[in-house]
Amino acid sequence: MDYLPNVIFAIALLLGIGFFVSNVLKLVRNIKLGKDLDRSDNKLERWKNMARIALGQSKMVSRPIAGFLHIVVYIGFVVINIEVLEIIIDGLFGTHRVFQPLLGNSIYGFLIGTFEILAFLVLVAVIIFWLRRNIVQLKRFMSKEMKGWPKNDGNLILYFEIVLMSLFILMNATDYSFQQAGFGNPISQFVAPWFSEYPLETLSSIEHIAWWAHIIGILIFLNYLYYSKHLHILLAFPNTFYAKLQPKGQLDNLEAVTKEVQLMMDPSADPYATPAEGVEDEVPEKFGASDVTDLNWVQLMNAYTCTECGRCTSSCPASLTGKELSPRAIMMKTRDRMEEVGANIDANGGTFKDDGKQLLNDYITPEELWACTSCNACVQECPINIDPLSIIMDMRRYLVMEESAAPQELNMMMTNIENNGAPWQYNQMDRLNWKDEE
Repeated sequence: MDYLPNVIFAIALLLGIGFFVSNVLKLVRNIKLGKDLDRSDNKLERWKNMARIALGQSKMVSRPIAGFLHIVVYIGFVVINIEVLEIIIDGLFGTHRVFQPLLGNSIYGFLIGTFEILAFLVLVAVIIFWLRRNIVQLKRFMSKEMKGWPKNDGNLILYFEIVLMSLFILMNATDYSFQQAGFGNPISQFVAPWFSEYPLETLSSIEHIAWWAHIIGILIFLNYLYYSKHLHILLAFPNTFYAKLQPKGQLDNLEAVTKEVQLMMDPSADPYATPAEGVEDEVPEKFGASDVTDLNWVQLMNAYTCTECGRCTSSCPASLTGKELSPRAIMMKTRDRMEEVGANIDANGGTFKDDGKQLLNDYITPEELWACTSCNACVQECPINIDPLSIIMDMRRYLVMEESAAPQELNMMMTNIENNGAPWQYNQMDRLNWKDEE
């Protein structure tokens, strides 16, 4: 029976990691629903981007208060979880603070002491985040797309972090031998007196309960990520690595259109030439995107990586002037549709069964798309290089080139360019009339 806790721990660990792996596989499957896109160029620059933006949090500090608090939580969360390795070893082999004799009191005390200080700072930062969301009610967290689950998700993750950090400090504070040693307890030493009247057996029980709750909470948190906006904890690194490197104002060209233009501009090309063998049997590629499967895999990864922080929407000129557009909502709706398609595939044995829905109209309206000024403010502001504009532009292309559903103003402009060589409704012969005006 002495080995029963170790067996239970091993089972819990395997179940937690196994469920996490299954969710990761589902995540990868959903991202691969997108079209193939080669982003293997300029690897050095991509590694620099990942190190600077994802690891170094360089874009977070553009808003100093939120940036500083996020860095505290980020560093604390990453560093403190190093301690999970010791917990796993103790849980599997029935040891207690296995690293203490190996590292020595000085090094071990420094590490645990650092963990405690960071845990306390994370607690403070998380409480401030909660106040900003629920008491101060920052405008960017009060948008309509943040009602319901998005708001609850943001708060739930804060509660998770408060509980996990509190359990870590409580675990140390009720470890009698650890407190008596007097090292590595800069924070827990102030909590330990709360339990000074408890007998040693009770202290040991509390410490064991806190220990188990801490590791089980970590496993639950790990598997909660898939269902939360906090997937960015995992995806921020590949997302910044595969982000677009071209200047923000440079838009991608449609390959099919490029080929047609090149054919028209080539004086030696024969427009009546017989197509290559097999070309006639190919299904013509759709112009633009109307559903998630028309987008590329980087765009779908963008949707999963979105932190819902709202920096994009708070800087969007269209949104600021009361237009329907919210770049954050674009990413959230894309993710929701992707999840719906994934659930459809799961329910139908690995194949997608047409559900009569698509991203365009059922999730994202043309009004939202045409409100965009393509200024790239959303791309500039995103702390992890998400590109909502690319999705907007691809869906616009579908509306114009597949459905001929451009706004009247745009149709008039394109007609004027075709007839007059300029966006304005003036005859070419009248363009210089201004010079004769007195």
